[in-house]
Amino acid sequence: MADQTHVLFVEDDDVIREATQLALERNGFAVTAMPDGLSGLEAFRSQRPDIALLDVMVPGLDGVSLCRRIRDESTVPVIMVSARADSIDVVLGLEAGADDYVTKPFDGAVLVARIRAVLRRFGHASGDRAEAAGPGGAGGVLTFGDLDVDTDGMEVRRAGQPVALTPTEMRLLLEFSSAPGTVLSRDRLLERVWDYGWGGDTRVVDVHVQRLRTKIGQDRIETVRGFGYKLKA
Repeated sequence: MADQTHVLFVEDDDVIREATQLALERNGFAVTAMPDGLSGLEAFRSQRPDIALLDVMVPGLDGVSLCRRIRDESTVPVIMVSARADSIDVVLGLEAGADDYVTKPFDGAVLVARIRAVLRRFGHASGDRAEAAGPGGAGGVLTFGDLDVDTDGMEVRRAGQPVALTPTEMRLLLEFSSAPGTVLSRDRLLERVWDYGWGGDTRVVDVHVQRLRTKIGQDRIETVRGFGYKLKA
């Protein structure tokens, strides 16, 4: 398992859990599959997987609550699984700290692609600093009012105090920082931050922007209605 990406999959439906585990294992992942939220939390704490795949509706401790518990302890990437694309559970999962979501029924190849996309951007956030720093790979400390963004050290400070960001939030802020004052569309952010080569759900962007605002200042990122968002220079 040491040489494989370790996925924690929490799903109460036996058929879906077993079929998904087999599909992921065929694609080279090591999988720990659990039937409920409490056993999922125990497995997360004891095994420290590389990524967590959580169904929203699981017994004991629902997926959204489990995501919050994980996020309290770790920045490991989390993907929520929901039975409905228009469900409020999608937004609740993202607000709880999830990085992405997929909807049931899902195609195995699509799920694998989404997992790999999340892992790629997490790897970039922690290691590939030249790309993360934006076009041209410019590093250094960028300052926007009371906000300092260290693109080399991958650190953020607000009024001198450290700001804890998840890797997804960090990549989002770096994307804004690379073009301050420029309006970035949701589609561009989906492509650049979430690594979507296809159309995605813009709610993922909206919720992450709101989460980022709560950490760096509500007025630091401006909404440009009908177009997207921009970082105030």
